[in-house]
Amino acid sequence: MSERIPILRIGETLVVSVQSDLEDQTVLNLQEDLAEQIVAKSARGVIIDISALEIVDSFVGRMLATVASISSVLDARTVVVGMRPAVAITLVELGLSLGGVSTALDLEKGLEQLRRPASSALR
Repeated sequence: MSERIPILRIGETLVVSVQSDLEDQTVLNLQEDLAEQIVAKSARGVIIDISALEIVDSFVGRMLATVASISSVLDARTVVVGMRPAVAITLVELGLSLGGVSTALDLEKGLEQLRRPASSALR
């Protein structure tokens, strides 16, 4: 049986903390669970904390973009927090653009970003 990533709620925001390398089925479960939770909890924002990830490959990059797209379709904004410098460099080197994904240094800054109106959040 594949692992499920816990989804926490802080007000109108769902927080996903990725603590380990992701397998295909775990990502599919996360996408499904997150979509269900956005609707069930009327979430307006999603924060994905990747501070525990040492490395990111194209699979994880695509997963982040897909989760952001799903959230956007369900009227929730996505912020990725805790990205390490090496991870940012890898994403750029792989040519991965995280369209629709905002970033912040940590959870606190991610929550601040989601509190701002959508038009001013994209700087």
